[in-house]
Amino acid sequence: MQGIKRKLVYVALYETIAIAVASWGLALMSGRDLGHSGALAVMASAVAIVWNLGFNTAFEAWESRQAVRGRSVLRRVAHAIGFEGGLAAVLVPLFAWWLQVSLWQALVMDLGLLVFFLAYTFVFNWLFDRVFGLPASALGLAKPSTT
Repeated sequence: MQGIKRKLVYVALYETIAIAVASWGLALMSGRDLGHSGALAVMASAVAIVWNLGFNTAFEAWESRQAVRGRSVLRRVAHAIGFEGGLAAVLVPLFAWWLQVSLWQALVMDLGLLVFFLAYTFVFNWLFDRVFGLPASALGLAKPSTT
């Protein structure tokens, strides 16, 4: 499976599983019921999808204007910190408001989810590629972008 179909299946599966697990985790961490935590997980997922699109578009626009090309470790670290920092800036206040907890408690919850998502993303990607095959870019089939 390749192209847009692969991306749509990927996002749908990734976010469905993420919402289910995050709902359960937020319920455990906050002491709230699963329905309340589930609604927050759906909101957080929507925020993450929109932030991902916006942040990566902006990052790639910035990156395209840089004299040094490629993705060094430093550039990847800057990308990760910028992405996660921006996401936390939105999610921590949202968690605090929705769950009626302090900003500190919300930050701890967000950090707990961050640790989970690091492992989850790695395992999910590995399993997705095993089930659906590698994307064209990893197989050397995709044509390089000219922009």
